[in-house]
Amino acid sequence: MSSKNLDFGTFAQDVMLGLSASPKSLPSKYFYNAKGDKLFQKIMAMPEYYLTKKEFEIFETQYELILDPILNLDQPFNLVELGAGDGLKTKILLKYLKSRNADFEYFPIDFSGSVLQELEESLKDEFPDLSVTCLEDTYRGSLVKRLWDNGKPNLILFLGSNLGNFSQEEAFDILDHLRIGAAHGDFVLIGIDLKKDPQTILDAYHDPEGITRDFNLNLLDRINQELDGDIDLNTFKHWPCYDPISGECRSYLVSLKKQKINLKALDQSFDFEAFESVFTEISKKYSLKEIEQFAEKGGFESVQNFTDSENYFADVLWRRK
Repeated sequence: MSSKNLDFGTFAQDVMLGLSASPKSLPSKYFYNAKGDKLFQKIMAMPEYYLTKKEFEIFETQYELILDPILNLDQPFNLVELGAGDGLKTKILLKYLKSRNADFEYFPIDFSGSVLQELEESLKDEFPDLSVTCLEDTYRGSLVKRLWDNGKPNLILFLGSNLGNFSQEEAFDILDHLRIGAAHGDFVLIGIDLKKDPQTILDAYHDPEGITRDFNLNLLDRINQELDGDIDLNTFKHWPCYDPISGECRSYLVSLKKQKINLKALDQSFDFEAFESVFTEISKKYSLKEIEQFAEKGGFESVQNFTDSENYFADVLWRRK
């Protein structure tokens, strides 16, 4: 493959641009191939990874309050989910909606085709009469296309602290797309990880079993597999750090020595200095005050904040003005 023929935005092009930059970086969306999906499922099961458990608690204990506003419209609606993943938490909502005989269609959206296929198969088993349309796309792409737009009101789910995977500037851009993707009066439910004890946060991204390390290193393994690379994963170290002021938990892959890596598919090589880092992921935490400011700036009005028993996590319900 010649680098001259690469389309912008593809995996190959993004890798080439990221490793050519200073400082180096790789987009976190590429964590999620078949292997990465399974590793993330392991992460969600880790005792240190509180995010999934806390949001699960919110859904299990407050699903009626969460869904009352859309059900009170007393009309058919769409349930749209950005970054649906395995749908584990969402199935709590689906079960309740089916028990209420709600008239709705479910549109799960994910960048990973493999995880969407698994979700679709599980939904057929658990909810055989549910109307489901899976959409393989990015957040921004799906919000621009609005393939679910059928004139019905929408409840758009953006769960699992997915908004936290962007810097504040990027998060504002995502919210702008969300405002465009939502019609006036539509509801949006956003999962947001709250600021808390810094050690609790850091432990979630640096577990003793090394699952989060393997998740990050899978990026390099994917480069080897798909771009015919010769990267020795043992020469890189996973390094997360948390800044309690900005609320940003950032993950890096640090080269443990001076080295050159070769990607034959691109006919490209990249030099690393000893201890040079590659930025891979951000997971930003917010205060409830910052979340309220987000809603106002994004063109939404806050309906209600739902938090777990320890106030670790929040699912915030907004309505498009």
